[in-house]
Amino acid sequence: MSFSSKVKQELFQHFGNGRHCKIAELSAIVNICGQIAFFNDHFCIKIQTENYLVAKKCFTLLQNTFNINSEIFIKSGGKKRRSKVYVLLLKDADQVERLLRATGIWLTENGVPTIRNKMYPTVVSGICCRRAYIRGAFISVGSVNNPEKNYHLEFVLPTMELATQLRDLVNTFGLDSKVVERKDHFVVYLKEGEQIVDLLNIMGAHIALMDLENVRIVKEMRNDINRKVNCETANLNKVVLAAVKQLEDITYIQQSIGLEKLPRQLEEVARLRLEYPDISLKELGTYLAEPVGKSGVNHRLRKISNLAETLREGKGEEK
Repeated sequence: MSFSSKVKQELFQHFGNGRHCKIAELSAIVNICGQIAFFNDHFCIKIQTENYLVAKKCFTLLQNTFNINSEIFIKSGGKKRRSKVYVLLLKDADQVERLLRATGIWLTENGVPTIRNKMYPTVVSGICCRRAYIRGAFISVGSVNNPEKNYHLEFVLPTMELATQLRDLVNTFGLDSKVVERKDHFVVYLKEGEQIVDLLNIMGAHIALMDLENVRIVKEMRNDINRKVNCETANLNKVVLAAVKQLEDITYIQQSIGLEKLPRQLEEVARLRLEYPDISLKELGTYLAEPVGKSGVNHRLRKISNLAETLREGKGEEK
């Protein structure tokens, strides 16, 4: 089972405490998966989905909230008609009107019933109801990548209006979701691991949240170790290259004019470097007749390097 399926399985078992929360979750499912038609002088609703959990949860919410027993049937879907499509049908005029009025989809303006297939602000006025609406939207059209690979959570919606409303609703919790158009759909998405964890908490997917947090901790530890190893490797490479350059300069001076021609302090450190090519500057300083620190040794070696460069340039001019 994919990580996304595990999240939906957990959310399927999560129901809001109050009737208003169940209505908010139903509102999301109807807005996103529902089709409202006028048939035989009254409205009917068809909720169509390829996810069995959406159909089952919608059936349960309708039964528990409105005492509505809806019809469910299965048909073939997809280009090769191999996938199953679950269709939930409501044809009773009174039941349909009760559901649509409660979810804010049916409004009466100037005595005329009007269908607004979008999120109704009153339905999501409470924090618990906003959580429920987002939960219903995720079960309907949401997905989240396996955190072992990368962090990405998204809702794929049919209209820009629904996408914008859902984005703004998610962002009321201090998140930074965005909308992008993809072919003929509109995608609300999050890409930061911390924000995805927050959204899972908002929806009530606490087990999935802990799983994702465990993955994040391991990945962050691994990345931290890799950064430290890379940093230490880079520093070691710098030390090795510097030591090689020091030995080259000292050897060049030895072959050109002889180390005995150097000032006493430079000659001493040059001979010690030849004798101990692998030790650190700090350790090298302890071997001197009058020990000095790392900076003192480095200062003397820089003088030797400058002298070697001067000798090389002089030899080049002679040619």
